[in-house]
Amino acid sequence: MSWEIWSRLNGTVYNGLAVAIGGCLGVWLRDRLADRYRQRLTQAVGLITVVVGLQMTQQLQNARGPLDSIVVALLALTLGGLVGEVTQLENRIQRWSDRLLRQGQGGAEGFVAASLLFCVGPMTLIGSLENGLNGDPRLLLIKGTMDGLSAIALAGSYGRSVLLSIGTIAVSQGGVSLTAALLSQGIPDPSQSPALLLFTGTGGLLILAIAANLLGIARLPTITFLPALILAPAIDWVARWLVSLLA
Repeated sequence: MSWEIWSRLNGTVYNGLAVAIGGCLGVWLRDRLADRYRQRLTQAVGLITVVVGLQMTQQLQNARGPLDSIVVALLALTLGGLVGEVTQLENRIQRWSDRLLRQGQGGAEGFVAASLLFCVGPMTLIGSLENGLNGDPRLLLIKGTMDGLSAIALAGSYGRSVLLSIGTIAVSQGGVSLTAALLSQGIPDPSQSPALLLFTGTGGLLILAIAANLLGIARLPTITFLPALILAPAIDWVARWLVSLLA
């Protein structure tokens, strides 16, 4: 790997290593800590996840479009949940996770929970853009440290499936960083792009669902609602297209 490429990917590499170390430590501690200690770790991550989710949902307020962003998020979650049920998305991802890890129930949930928590959010997007555009990994170094600590608790709850999120980190963050390096002039400002704001805000709602699961407040099928992440910006695009036709 050349120095130029390394300078654009070093934040992603650190993030992946931090999750790998934290996840392995969490798996090792899983059967060595008393239940009450594991519960406290999970609850601590659950509380932080609430804060992260609330911060992300605030991005909906900045997404200006022909439809109110809350309405877009509601439509996306409703339609996304229906699509997830019709396609049996949770069962499909569960079977895929089982084949990779030979792990029982909960494997897919751990992979999706970790992938959403680690890869959907402003720090992921902005940090990857900064690393790719300027070779500045500082935001991803901070994020990676947080993710590594969170991986300890997540792996203690969900098991080895959390480690699969390393692949998601590599593809999403590494892909954004490399794309930013290649197309530096054409990358939209994430703080101004309605599509990215809706993606982040809707992702925040799913992060809050993960927090509810971690804290034992409810059992919400976050995997089933995953299509909402794509549907939110798609609904906004369709609304803008219809407005342009009627103008």
